[in-house]
Amino acid sequence: MSISPVIVALDYPRLNDAVALARQLDPAVVRLKVGKEIFTREGPAVVEALQALGFELFLDLKFHDIPNTVAAALRSASALGVWMVNVHASGGRRMMEAAANELAKASSRPLLTAVTVLTSMSDADLAEIGVAGSAADQVSRLAALAKDCGVDGVVCSAQEAPMITAICGSEFLKVTPGIRPAGSDAGDQSRIVTPPEALQLGVSHIVIGRPITRADSPTQAVAEIIQSLQSP
Repeated sequence: MSISPVIVALDYPRLNDAVALARQLDPAVVRLKVGKEIFTREGPAVVEALQALGFELFLDLKFHDIPNTVAAALRSASALGVWMVNVHASGGRRMMEAAANELAKASSRPLLTAVTVLTSMSDADLAEIGVAGSAADQVSRLAALAKDCGVDGVVCSAQEAPMITAICGSEFLKVTPGIRPAGSDAGDQSRIVTPPEALQLGVSHIVIGRPITRADSPTQAVAEIIQSLQSP
């Protein structure tokens, strides 16, 4: 079986828990996402342990700082040999260009994506922090800016994927969290779709956490999601 568009979010606090879950999955089928919680506690050791199991990793640290600091952080991230890294597009042009230029120097360049609007944020949340217009308006602006800065794609809601494709082209990556299989609890995500719906909307990679990591059988949960993607 070839690798799927599924990225499993390992939102655990400790290395042992992440490794135990990873051992139930197949690196030829899914990739893994390492986020802030476990990386803050365990550091590069968690990346090395999961890579030793054969997995390609999305290091989801959402860098957002002055350009030089972000470039230096991404230099360190690329040295870890991860598959994908990300920044916040709201850090602006100079920050994203610095990130893209730094990664271009890497011997094994990770994919670079930029977060547009967090999938937990609604239009009301954006208005509260002074962003005029809808989430879709903000996503559109930031996606176009990210592409212009040399970024490979964006982290966005699946609902914005068709708009981003229209603006940035089909090759521009759309990485989408907030994906929930039919019947799953929405959790803290405001803008969600099912895995098949995400692919139909043009999403390139779907990030799924709790429906897999908290399942009685994570292996079966992954198999069912993959099957749903293959169904007509």
